[in-house]
Amino acid sequence: MSSSTSADCHVVAVPYPGRGHINPMMNLCKLLVSKLSNLTITFVVTEEWLGIIGSSPKPSGITIQSIPNVIPSESIRASVFLEFLKAVDTKMEAPVEMLLDQLQLPVSTIIADVAMPWALALGQRKNIPVVSLWTISFDRGAEVIDYIPGITPTRLEDLPAIFSGNGKKILPDILNAFNSMKKSQFYCVGPSIPHNTLDSKNDANLDYFKWLNSQLAKSVLYVSLGSFLSVPGEQINEIVEGIRESGVRYFWVARGDTMRIQEACGKMGLVVPWCDQLKVLCHSSVGVFLTHCGWNSTLEGVYAGVPVLTFPIGFDQTTDGEIIVDDWKIGMKCFMSLDEDESKKMRRNASELKETCKQALSKGGSSEANLKAFVRNIKMSLICLPYN
Repeated sequence: MSSSTSADCHVVAVPYPGRGHINPMMNLCKLLVSKLSNLTITFVVTEEWLGIIGSSPKPSGITIQSIPNVIPSESIRASVFLEFLKAVDTKMEAPVEMLLDQLQLPVSTIIADVAMPWALALGQRKNIPVVSLWTISFDRGAEVIDYIPGITPTRLEDLPAIFSGNGKKILPDILNAFNSMKKSQFYCVGPSIPHNTLDSKNDANLDYFKWLNSQLAKSVLYVSLGSFLSVPGEQINEIVEGIRESGVRYFWVARGDTMRIQEACGKMGLVVPWCDQLKVLCHSSVGVFLTHCGWNSTLEGVYAGVPVLTFPIGFDQTTDGEIIVDDWKIGMKCFMSLDEDESKKMRRNASELKETCKQALSKGGSSEANLKAFVRNIKMSLICLPYN
C-alpha cells in the first residue's frame, strides 16, 4: 500500500465538447492538482477546442492534448445539432483511444463526462478505471415514468412519496447505506465552478469590465443563452424588443450576430461574443441574470447570488428552470409578472442560497470534504492504480 501511495498518478480527463461541460471538468482538474502534488492530468479536447482554451492559464500539472476535429465545428453546431450528437457518440472514441496508446506516461484512471458512455467501454478494454463526472442537475423530477402497469405516464415528482416525515433528515442515512452496499462510490464535489480565480486583477483592463465598473450597483441585466443549443431568431427578436422598450442597461453574451443585436437593443448596453461569466455575475453592477438554465450557468448564478430570469431551451434546462423558480424561489420565468414584495423575497432567497453555496465550497464544507475523500482514494490506489 505504501508503494502505491507514493507512486505518481496520471489521470486523463475527457470532457464533453461544450463550454458548460469543459469548464467544470477543467475546474475539477485544477482542484485535484492543487490537492495531490504527484498528480499529472492530460486534458483531452478536439483541435478546435484546443484553439479556444489552449491559451488560458492553468497549473503546471495539467497538459492539454488534442484529437482531430471529428465532430462538427462550434460555428455550425446549432444548425447540425443531431449530427453533432451522433458524432460525439460514434467518432470520438477511436481517436481518444489512439491518444491513450501514444501517451508516454501510463494512464492510472480516466475521468470522463457522464454524457460519453463509450469512455466506460474504452476503460474496460484498456483495463483502466473510469470515473464519470456528472455535469448536469441530479434532479429527475420531470422524468416521465411510463412502464408501471395500470398507471398512465406520470412525472416522478407527481408520484406519492415513499417515506413520510422529514426527508432531509433521512436522506443522509439512505445515501450512507447505499454507499456501504455499492462497490462504486460517488462524491458530491460540486459546485464545480472556478470560484478560486475570482480575485484575479488582470480583468480591470478588459473593455467590458471597464463598462461594468461605470454602471450603478445592481442596474445591469446580464443575458447569456448558452453556446450549446440555438435560440430561434424570432425569440431573440422578442428579447431584443423587450430590452429596447424597457430601457434597462444590459450586458449580453451572444454567439455570433453581436453587431446586429447591439444595434437592435440600443446604446444602453454592451454585446460581446464571450466573457468570463462567473466574474461578470459577481460584479456589483449585475442585478439580474437571464439564462438558458444550463447547469453550469445555474450554479454560477447561485454562487453570485443574482436573481434569475429563466429561459430554458432543451435537455435538462427545463428541469433546472423549475428548480430555480419553484424549489429555490430565486427566479421567475420569462413573461411572468412579479410585484415588489415578491421581487424582494426572490432577492432575499438568492442571497441566502449564495451563502449556502459558499459554505459548501469553504474550508471544511461538503465540497472540500468530498474532494478530499476522492483524493484519498486516489492516494490509496482504490481508483489510481500503481504503474507496472
